[in-house]
Amino acid sequence: MSWITPDWPASRNVRALMTTRRGGVSTGPYGSTPDDREGMNVGLASGDDVAVVASNRARLRAALPSEPRWLTQIHGALVVDAAQVDSSVKAVADASFTDAAGVVCVVSVADCMPVFLADVSGRCVGVAHAGWRGVAAGVIQATAQAMRRRLENPSAELLAYLGPAIGPQHFEVGAEVLDAMLLLLPDAATAFKEQPHGKYLADLFTLGRQALDHAGVGCIYGGHDCTYSDPALFYSYRRERPTGRHAALIWLV
Repeated sequence: MSWITPDWPASRNVRALMTTRRGGVSTGPYGSTPDDREGMNVGLASGDDVAVVASNRARLRAALPSEPRWLTQIHGALVVDAAQVDSSVKAVADASFTDAAGVVCVVSVADCMPVFLADVSGRCVGVAHAGWRGVAAGVIQATAQAMRRRLENPSAELLAYLGPAIGPQHFEVGAEVLDAMLLLLPDAATAFKEQPHGKYLADLFTLGRQALDHAGVGCIYGGHDCTYSDPALFYSYRRERPTGRHAALIWLV
C-alpha cells in the first residue's frame, strides 16, 4: 500500500496516515492514474460512484481502530471534538481533535494542505483542512488552540506535519488571496511570487509554517510533497477535474 505515514517525532502512541490515489477500486479519472483502475478516491461529493467510494472507505476502515469521524468541510476555521461527531450527521467543520484513544480524526483533501498536530506527550492530536481560505481564516491556529484548551495548558508544546498539497510552482492565485493572508499573517507577502500577468504564485507550505509560528508551534515537519506535480500518486483539483479526494487521518492508541 503506497499510503503516506508522516515522518515526524511524534509520541509512540500517535498514529497518522494519508491515503494516495492508489489502493482502491475507483476507475476512470478517479483511478490510480488518469483513466486507470484501482483508485483510492474517498470523496463522496467528487462525482465518483457512491458505492465505489464506499468500498474505498471500507478498505481504509480496515486499517483503522474505528470509523473515521468524517466532516462536512466548508473551507473555514471551525474545529470540533471528533468524539462528538455523529457518523450519521456529519459536523460542519474543517478540523477536528481528540484526546480519546481509538477516535479517528479525518479531513479530505485534493490540493488543500492537511496539517497534522500532536502534543509532545501524545495526549491530544488533531488534523486541519488548510487550503488558502482555511489558512486565511485561521484554521491552523484554531486547531492548536482547541487542543491546548483540552489539555488545559495554553502553552502546551505541539508538533506539526504539513502533508502533501499543491506546491508553490503551481498554485497561481489572485491579489485577493495575498490581501486575505496579510490580514492574519504579517509576513505573508514572502510566500507570494508576483507574475507578469498580475497573478501570484503562492507557497501554501510557507503560509502554513507562518500560521503555525503564529500559533506558537515551533516543531514543524513535512511540507515538501506537491500534489499537482505527481499525478501517479496524488489527485489534484487544480490539475484535473473531475478528480478524487485523499483522506488525512490521525488518532491515539
